[in-house]
Amino acid sequence: MAIFSTQLSSVFRYAGVAAVLMLAAQNGLADTHPEPIGAIVRDHCVQCHGQNGEVNGDVDLLPFVGSVSELGNQSWLPDLIRVVESGEMPPPDESVIEAEDRAKLAGALKQLLSQASAERVGHAPVRRMNRFQYDNAVRDLFQLNCVVFSLPERMMREHKGYFDPASGVMPDTVMVGSRPLGKSQMIEPRLQGVAPFPQDLRAEHGFDNRGDHLSLSPLLMEAFLTLGQSVTQSPDFTAKRVGIWAEFFADPNLSDDAQRREVVRQRLAPFLTSAFRRPCDDAMLDRYAKFVDAQINAGLGFTEAMKSVAAATIASPRFLYIYDEASDKEGPEPLDDFELATRLSFFLWGSLPDEELLRLASQHRLTEPDVLVGQVDRMLSDKKLKRFCDSFPAQWLQLERIVSANPDPERFPKFYYAKYRNSMHMMVEPLLLFETVLIENLPITQFIDSDFTYRSMLLRDAYREDVSPQDRKQGRGNDVMALTFRRLPVTDRRQGGVITNAAVMTMTSGPQRTQPITRGSWLLTVIFNEPPKPPPADVPPLSEEPKADEAQMTLRERLALHRERADCRGCHEKIDPLGFALENYDPIGVWREKYENGRDVDMADTLFHEHSFQNVIEFKDALLAEKDRFTQGFTRHLLSFALARELESSDVTAVQEIAAAAAADDYRIGTLIRNVVLSKPFRMKMNPSHHQDNHDQREN
Repeated sequence: MAIFSTQLSSVFRYAGVAAVLMLAAQNGLADTHPEPIGAIVRDHCVQCHGQNGEVNGDVDLLPFVGSVSELGNQSWLPDLIRVVESGEMPPPDESVIEAEDRAKLAGALKQLLSQASAERVGHAPVRRMNRFQYDNAVRDLFQLNCVVFSLPERMMREHKGYFDPASGVMPDTVMVGSRPLGKSQMIEPRLQGVAPFPQDLRAEHGFDNRGDHLSLSPLLMEAFLTLGQSVTQSPDFTAKRVGIWAEFFADPNLSDDAQRREVVRQRLAPFLTSAFRRPCDDAMLDRYAKFVDAQINAGLGFTEAMKSVAAATIASPRFLYIYDEASDKEGPEPLDDFELATRLSFFLWGSLPDEELLRLASQHRLTEPDVLVGQVDRMLSDKKLKRFCDSFPAQWLQLERIVSANPDPERFPKFYYAKYRNSMHMMVEPLLLFETVLIENLPITQFIDSDFTYRSMLLRDAYREDVSPQDRKQGRGNDVMALTFRRLPVTDRRQGGVITNAAVMTMTSGPQRTQPITRGSWLLTVIFNEPPKPPPADVPPLSEEPKADEAQMTLRERLALHRERADCRGCHEKIDPLGFALENYDPIGVWREKYENGRDVDMADTLFHEHSFQNVIEFKDALLAEKDRFTQGFTRHLLSFALARELESSDVTAVQEIAAAAAADDYRIGTLIRNVVLSKPFRMKMNPSHHQDNHDQREN
């Protein structure tokens, strides 16, 4: 079992194997007679890692045996459970653990993890809004009928209102824009003179809403003060654009100062409650009301004074930061209703809770499971769900990589047209598939092997489909402003899903050739949420053009020469079958049977040492045979996005429960989302008092 001793991080993961198993044995977790568990450890682990001074890979397990109290909370424990269950440990060249013994080990480890999970939940760190959330929140607070600023990270722009989740059906024909690759897509109604702050990049193997990536430096804080003023002082910030103008900004024309002050307080109370996601107390209301009064006494008009206090509000840390209230409790405790409303609204809408969520929170009813599920269903039927679709799927699929894809123009001239690229159309296909699965509450297995897709005429030509004259006539209208996509049945299983579409194939290829290692790493990361370790720094990349003595080799043969190092072999055994399974798709996603040198594409292999395949259809069957593993991986992605943090070992039990609930309902995405919201990590918090600054002091 020395396979994990080749990489430092894996060494630490494996170092705890014997200790955890021995702890399980000592506590009788897997069997009333612990000796069988101890025997497995003795026979398969310790002899190579500490026994009689034998320490393979510089891993000595003996010191871990005596210090077992904290092992239940070790970050590597979920990975250990996975590799034991899946049969990845011991590796094929070591002694085999029988199925019955393997089940005992896995059961023991799961119980150990479950015990640890019951005592804690992961801490959601204080974080500021990213700019996508800021744009949404400011729009909702002021009920703007335009965006605050244009954002290229919104990769697909809706035209003609096709997105209607309340209908439960996606139209057969939709019109969209593809924003990052066409400057014309940045033209939309927005507030003049308001410049966006820098984009917050997604975390590696994560999302752009992660608390550990969203700090607020003094320089950025000053920028937010200026930004707030630029919003309310924009020449477009008028009654024509601002939905709350009459009820908040309009001058009541009162000559009596006392009456005016009362009107200001009446207007500020619901406004601040909405902005800060919980009722404001009298002290806070007094502070903001006095600010307005001071502005008016200094000669500012009523409307301008209200603009000034609105600007101060959207620059306040209480608005910019998303956080849970501090607590003195040591263990997990439920979120209060307002915290839950905030977590829910930023998960599904990327914005502030609306009036109904705040009303239920004020009645202390939102934490009731039936009420909570009802709100999830309501939010899944609201048009603001488009914001979830504008944020989660593109980041999950890492589609920002398509923006920098640059296939060789000489080899792939049809990829380019006018001043644009086919990638404008390519990126839309998987995003429309995601929206359809979500709106129609379809199984997430459609992401692996869908029976439909959406394509423009240009994209159909890029795939080299046979298109009838009638279809071609109906498919007109693919200009750069609004792209027409039509829903098509998938009759050839080589197409369909997110894993074989042209966007993924193109963005995981180089300018001149496919990159199976990149494709395999993408599949491990995105589909199974098991990102491989980075390659050693001293391993040179494979050149785009083959050397003279490699010209007649297949790509598999060329890569075999570059993976002979022992410290590379473990990862390549997982990556290569996934990457080479997609070798029939060329660098722009077009099907091929042969390489340019005339050699046949060799893609056959075995998935996870268990599911052999000879073609991509059998490969999809192999992936579907592991659909529970995919479901757990997708659940981890979704839960991490919902919690805005990296998952911890204490989240594993919840992930398994969420995935099991979805599997019991034919893997439907709606069931998965509901159970994410109902899960313990989503509804609970863990004493944030030691991690949180005092917001009152910071604001003052």
